Amino acid sequence: MILCFWLSGCASIVSKSTYPVVINSSPNQSKITITDERGLKVYAGETPTTITLRAGEAYFHGKDYTITFEKEGYHKQVFPLRSELDAWYIGNILIGGLIGWLIVDPLTGAMWRLSPSVNVTLDKKDTSAKGYNQLNIVMLDDVPKHLRSSMVRIK
Repeated sequence: MILCFWLSGCASIVSKSTYPVVINSSPNQSKITITDERGLKVYAGETPTTITLRAGEAYFHGKDYTITFEKEGYHKQVFPLRSELDAWYIGNILIGGLIGWLIVDPLTGAMWRLSPSVNVTLDKKDTSAKGYNQLNIVMLDDVPKHLRSSMVRIK
């Protein structure tokens, strides 16, 4: 049994190489497109959804994704989903040995992990101005992030 552990990777035993990722948006029913680092479309659908994605792609190479959220009346938002080193991969120092460290976990992709969820809030498009200059007094927290740079301080 110890030999079995020694000949395999720690992350391959305890972790996995594909992860279900829960994707939510506010508002719901936002269209999403997921592409990988090469620009290949992996998924297209609506939120909320759960999709299983690979955490690793090639030997010692994690898999990264870009999730684009779109909904009528809201600004498009792009979310990068990046693979991270799985803490179980470090367990090879104690359990998996060099074979797990250098071969098994890097080949299976189990040395990487993905976040279990993505939550994005879309900013509503401001259609009230219609080309006219207006003075709006609002709390700073109510101003969408993309509009804060165009604000003017009144003294």
